[in-house]
Amino acid sequence: MRDEFYWLGQINKATIISNTAEGLLEEPLARKAARAVQAVIDSGSDPANRVKRVIDFEPKMIAAAGSNDVTVIHIGRSSQDMHSTFRAAIMRDNVLEVAKSVESLIETLLAMARNHRDTVMPSYTNGVAAQPTSFAHYLLGYAEGLRRDRIRLGEFYVRLNHCPMGACVLNGTGWPLNRQSMAKFLGFSAPTRNAFDATQISMVDLPIEFAQIQASIALHVGEMIADIMVQYAQPRPWILLSEGNGNTYVSSAMPQKRNPGLLISARGNASDVVSDATAVITRAHNVPSGMIDGKSVKVHSELAHDTLKMIERFMKVLNALVVNKDRALEELNLDWTASQEIADRLMREYKLPFRVGHHVASAMVSYARANGILPLTFPYEEMKRLYAETVAKEMPGFDTTCPMSEEEFRASLDPREILKRRQTSGSANPDEVNRMLEEMTAELTILKEQTQMRAGAVNQAMADLDNRFSDFFASENQ
Repeated sequence: MRDEFYWLGQINKATIISNTAEGLLEEPLARKAARAVQAVIDSGSDPANRVKRVIDFEPKMIAAAGSNDVTVIHIGRSSQDMHSTFRAAIMRDNVLEVAKSVESLIETLLAMARNHRDTVMPSYTNGVAAQPTSFAHYLLGYAEGLRRDRIRLGEFYVRLNHCPMGACVLNGTGWPLNRQSMAKFLGFSAPTRNAFDATQISMVDLPIEFAQIQASIALHVGEMIADIMVQYAQPRPWILLSEGNGNTYVSSAMPQKRNPGLLISARGNASDVVSDATAVITRAHNVPSGMIDGKSVKVHSELAHDTLKMIERFMKVLNALVVNKDRALEELNLDWTASQEIADRLMREYKLPFRVGHHVASAMVSYARANGILPLTFPYEEMKRLYAETVAKEMPGFDTTCPMSEEEFRASLDPREILKRRQTSGSANPDEVNRMLEEMTAELTILKEQTQMRAGAVNQAMADLDNRFSDFFASENQ
């Protein structure tokens, strides 16, 4: 477990190795200090001994050594830079875990999109049915948002992965501790440049940045959950959770109800993340530098844990979704989400001003709703009449004969035909959806490799540090 105790041990190992290599620590005393440090580390198998502060670790080391001379390794150090270092290291581990989880979530969305390229559905703006799209295109939209979150995590990792060791309290030290070697031993890319920043500033603003990214992830999750929950208010939803298996539960009084418990729980998790992220910012607000209010490992790690829990539960939601493709298409055909296509075609094919064509389509919708007519049953003769009336009113002298054939009119109201005619990049055109799927799959592979490499680099640094530290016990074991 790479907690505060673990990192205090690793920092002490790195200090002994670095100071010995620099000629700042004589080998006999270095070996004695190494034995004491290892004894304290070994005692950590008992949770009661896994202390979290320098001032609690050092007495154990003195007791293990039987003398105070081993405290020589603390020259040029402070609880300020040591605690800042383990805060950064623990946050680094949390970032990598959250990044892996986001990658899994994106992967799940991409897999769903592949399976629903031919599923058409209504999309909504301002809470009202707007236009037809495909479920795949919709899912790819959320995958894009989460990809940005994952990229932010990667960019944040670069800013985070700097080592405070050697900053001492806040203005450096007269002891020539090799900051570069300390950073390398502990798996960081470099020392934090400014000593004051290392212990007083970065350990406040970096957790805030991490919290903001996690809040963004939660907002994407919460938004999609809200979209799905809307369907539960419908008498015949086109997307639901599969019943049972902890996904839904029955009402104690109303036999017909199947409450979406898993969705509700996932939404609660997302709300917790947003709330916890706000708390991270609030704890750091209006606090002078040097205070610990905004530096809590517990608070920051709990937020990361809640984010992981939220993503895990949301992936259960996605895996439990049942999509009724026929019902989704029927939902589209119950409303006039295809009406803009009428205006588009009248302008594109027949040079009618878009606004006039828009008014023609709007008149159709008003007539249809007033008379209980659906798109698939709208009379072509009425379309021609409304076209003639609108054009005569808005474009006197223009030919009022509707140029659109009945076949073209019917095709304009077909959601699948509308999507096929989309031409811009990024649209819901099936070919564009396939292209985006391929691109995002390739990009995700690169992001996953990046996370694996970064986690592997930290793990390798820890293995190398442990191996070098074991050299201090070599002669004793021979």
